[in-house]
Amino acid sequence: MRSVCDLCPRRCALDDGETGFCGARKNTGGVIRYDNYGEITSIALDPIEKKPLRDFCPGTFILSAGSYGCNLRCPFCQNHDISMPEARPGVIHISPEELVERAESLKNRGNIGIAYTYNEPLISYEYVMDCARIANSRGLKNALVTNGYINEEPLAGILPYIDAMNIDLKSFDPEFYRKIGGDLETVKKTIAISSREVHVEVTTLIIPGENDGFDEMENLSSWLSEIDSGIPYHISRFFPRYKYSGLAPTPTIRIYALAETARKRLRRVYTGNC
Repeated sequence: MRSVCDLCPRRCALDDGETGFCGARKNTGGVIRYDNYGEITSIALDPIEKKPLRDFCPGTFILSAGSYGCNLRCPFCQNHDISMPEARPGVIHISPEELVERAESLKNRGNIGIAYTYNEPLISYEYVMDCARIANSRGLKNALVTNGYINEEPLAGILPYIDAMNIDLKSFDPEFYRKIGGDLETVKKTIAISSREVHVEVTTLIIPGENDGFDEMENLSSWLSEIDSGIPYHISRFFPRYKYSGLAPTPTIRIYALAETARKRLRRVYTGNC
């Protein structure tokens, strides 16, 4: 029996036994299930600023965990070795209860909760929901580091359990998003909806010759300021990775110049990896 996955706008129509584009969600007997539930590929206690979340509980730490699977195909992916479906590393299984217990055990090291990150965490929607509910009930914070490519209904379902999000706004060019298999308007909608409910910060990785134009930054920062000129905005420097390993890193002078452009409209602009 063919079934449709309604998690993201891709809406993969899958035959029985078939796995979706993300490499993690599968039709099993007519029901969309998840191969990566509790399958953790990376886990670490990180400074919260590393997410990056600069203006949410600064100076604290957060237990960061991720799995495999992604619903975009960025040739510049910084975590391709764990996020791409074709590159499934060894995993450890951690149940929601166990993950929350780990987070609680790290409170004495400054941990405030759990960040769902490294791959696209919302591909593991059911797992993140289960973890977030338990963590929320125990007074821990939940943070999402996401590409924002999700349908409105599942987004609305999980937001009550989330305290903070960093959302990638990879470009302000619809064609750029088409090339990586996504849709700019969906991500813009995710930012707009989420910022009304939780603390939101936004990040753009600046890639030479791809999304480093001043006109694009003018348009992006103008739109973001219409939502809230106080939204923290991170402009990050690209380093060669994955299919873009032959490119040069983004010149730091370009990062700083784009940041000045963004500061015309946004009050909290940060530069990363410079």
